[in-house]
Amino acid sequence: MEHLNISLGVLALLLFMALAFDFMNGFHDAANAIATVVSTRVLKPHTAVVLAATCNAIAIFVFDLKVAATVGKGTIEATIIDHYVIFGALAGAIAWNVITWYYGIPSSSSHALIGGLIGPALVKAGPAALISGGIIKTIAFIFISPLLGVLLGSMMMILISWLFRRTPPRRVDIWSRRLQLISASAYALGHGGNDAQKTIGIIWMLLIAAGMTDLHASMPPLWVVIACHAVIGLGTVVGGWRIVKLMGQKITKLRPVGGFCAQTGGAVTLFFATWLGIPVSTTHTITGAIVGVGATRRLSAVRWGVAGTIVWAWILTIPCSALISALCWYVGRALI
Repeated sequence: MEHLNISLGVLALLLFMALAFDFMNGFHDAANAIATVVSTRVLKPHTAVVLAATCNAIAIFVFDLKVAATVGKGTIEATIIDHYVIFGALAGAIAWNVITWYYGIPSSSSHALIGGLIGPALVKAGPAALISGGIIKTIAFIFISPLLGVLLGSMMMILISWLFRRTPPRRVDIWSRRLQLISASAYALGHGGNDAQKTIGIIWMLLIAAGMTDLHASMPPLWVVIACHAVIGLGTVVGGWRIVKLMGQKITKLRPVGGFCAQTGGAVTLFFATWLGIPVSTTHTITGAIVGVGATRRLSAVRWGVAGTIVWAWILTIPCSALISALCWYVGRALI
């Protein structure tokens, strides 16, 4: 691809915006990693966020950068990428995250970024600019990841209930509290591994467009990987407290055993998707797992109205962020 003549000032602005999105991803999605462990009172909120942030950061040592490659090279054609496209994508994704955070809606930062890339690409070059394979995989997992969460969360709950059917409830509660520390850590590890890579992917895309790294390189510069994992961990420390209560108690009432099962089911789903290189929503995944755990008691234990509101947020995220990002692309053309 032809390298763009991007000034250092514009490059610095876009890097700052990318890391701001990464911070907001951790901030916005902190509740996904800690909602169950806080709501079941296994850990105090501040202890939980430090644990989650640490796991977000050390995910750098666990996962290959397949998700980053999907975002950076497998969503829109490299030939149409310029600083206006990246500005529009980041501005639109950040705007959608702020809107949904303000109203306490657990939407997907991941899909906001994918929508953010689609909008400017469409207005600049039309549908031919989209890489259908990467986008279809991402859209498919809007449905697959929560369904996997439901399946794994409910199966875990049924298995635990059967294995410990003769164990006194108090003993089950004690062991569940201990095990929740492991499941919460695993979920936060999966969150950092999948979500930090989305920002790595878009910075990689920017550096390729600026001619600062090779299009055919197998991975981005190491400083990008380190910075993105550190910043998402920092965002998690600050935390998205507006969403914790919704995720932890409004969908269904959780006990420690239910929290362990939901987090374990969600963690397995995230590890699987990251291994496949698919950018998935941690919000979708943990919501599905919580619903699955609640439904094993009885269907009425799940507040389906709340779950339905969340599903609408899932459906609207990509088109809404794409629209906002397309408008931001025009703004960028006028201002940058």
